[in-house]
Amino acid sequence: MNHVRSGWYAKFRNAFRGVGLGIRGESSFKVHFFFAAAVLAAAAALRLPDLRQWCILLLCITLVLTAELFNSALERMARAVSDREDKNLGAALDIGSAAVLVASFGAAAVGAAIFLARLGDLLGWWG
Repeated sequence: MNHVRSGWYAKFRNAFRGVGLGIRGESSFKVHFFFAAAVLAAAAALRLPDLRQWCILLLCITLVLTAELFNSALERMARAVSDREDKNLGAALDIGSAAVLVASFGAAAVGAAIFLARLGDLLGWWG
């Protein structure tokens, strides 16, 4: 686990190791991953015709998963720094959780807009 090594191979290996730790070690990441899969399945079922809509959904998914990984990193760092109750660490963890919440709400709003527009097209709501 020598993070001082340079070189692209070592950097990518460490990054993929971090993704694995995030997926395996955090139950919240698993929940977000499940919803990401559900969004992609819904997009496929609704046959989204526009590549831009697919890209926006993928960007939203990426944003939420990235926020969750950062939050997980904060949680692990806080545990490494101290096992005592600390109001500053607690506040930092709450802010990290809030970042995930904001990203999730934003992604949900974007997804709802895309899916409702597509349903409207399919069901003839718009004329």
